[in-house]
Amino acid sequence: MCSEFIDIEENLREIRYRMNEAAAKYRSGDDVIRLMAVTKTVAPEKVNHAVKLGVDLLGENRVQEYLSKKDAYDISAEVHIIGHLQTNKVKYIIGDVSMIQSVDSIRLAEEINRLAAKNGRIMNILCEVNIGGEESKNGIAPEMLDELLQRAAELENIRVRGLMTIPPPTGSDIFLAHMQELFLSVREKKLNGVSMDILSMGMTHDYAEAIKYGSNLVRIGTGLFGARNYN
Repeated sequence: MCSEFIDIEENLREIRYRMNEAAAKYRSGDDVIRLMAVTKTVAPEKVNHAVKLGVDLLGENRVQEYLSKKDAYDISAEVHIIGHLQTNKVKYIIGDVSMIQSVDSIRLAEEINRLAAKNGRIMNILCEVNIGGEESKNGIAPEMLDELLQRAAELENIRVRGLMTIPPPTGSDIFLAHMQELFLSVREKKLNGVSMDILSMGMTHDYAEAIKYGSNLVRIGTGLFGARNYN
């Protein structure tokens, strides 16, 4: 077995240990926390090795990259879109992925709904929140979230399943806590057509902390596959 595959196995063992440790410390025994392998720039054979080891959820950032790799992926893994999605790219992925986590505008939600209807399916979505108010990041402002949720919930061919965020790298605990508060406040409102059962937050540098603050889906790339080559 090549050294890269061995590294993935060792990394996954460490990730699972830390996830279980955080869950045991901060969560109830009934909570299910999913691990997503973020596949940006990762070769399909490495992704498939992670799937073979039991990782059953993949996160794709770029539509074009996903289209170039999808036919080589192990079909047993579920795929979510987690990167910024332009409305003109929805048509390329609507029939393949099981969730779009990066919905941050009603325009995008409407296009997903239109194409989902055209393809005879219901698309699960998460609304992406820019919890740190960073200009460099996508996501809707927290104060605009209720309007997006209410309007998205009216669309017949999408299902709002929860929220996603990428908090600022500094002061992460503060923003993770704010995101948990926002998630719980939305859940308490019991909006029609909105199911708050997924809180997607936490990456390589902060997934244990994210679990502390209620995340039930952590998205890990570098921590699993190693440093990326973005050239």
